[in-house]
Amino acid sequence: MIPMPRGLFISHYPIRFSHTDMAGIVYYPNFFDMFQTVVEDWFDHWLGIRYATLISERKVALPSVRAACDFLSPARIGDTLDLTVRLDKIGRTSIAIRIDGAVRGAPSLRGEVVLVTLSLETFKSIPIPADIAARLEDYRNSTSSNSPATGGDSNVN
Repeated sequence: MIPMPRGLFISHYPIRFSHTDMAGIVYYPNFFDMFQTVVEDWFDHWLGIRYATLISERKVALPSVRAACDFLSPARIGDTLDLTVRLDKIGRTSIAIRIDGAVRGAPSLRGEVVLVTLSLETFKSIPIPADIAARLEDYRNSTSSNSPATGGDSNVN
């Protein structure tokens, strides 16, 4: 049996030229793309549920129905942005998460994303599948102390 990760899921994003604007700082819409990537990584690496399988085989999607971000300080080309996933709320059909970003330990952004479980066959919201709900509860229980993840980190290029 694979040991279950503990603690918050943190993913590390090297900031590249393609992420930035003429000033060399991340162009703000790119953060929303990173939010989607960190959600997929969280599912794959911490929750143990392959995000691609949800869509292609199970016909379940998790579109964002709300996304917001407060930008606290710029992330620049050459920085590594650490994104931490915090579970705020598990609803009947939705999942509210917070994504905190930091560069060298200094807060850079605070994002909020609400995902809804959607049937790709009917394009209507559905209750969160039982296996996903169970893993979300595991995450909530594991992160109650807000400790960093062990074994759940991923590096994104």
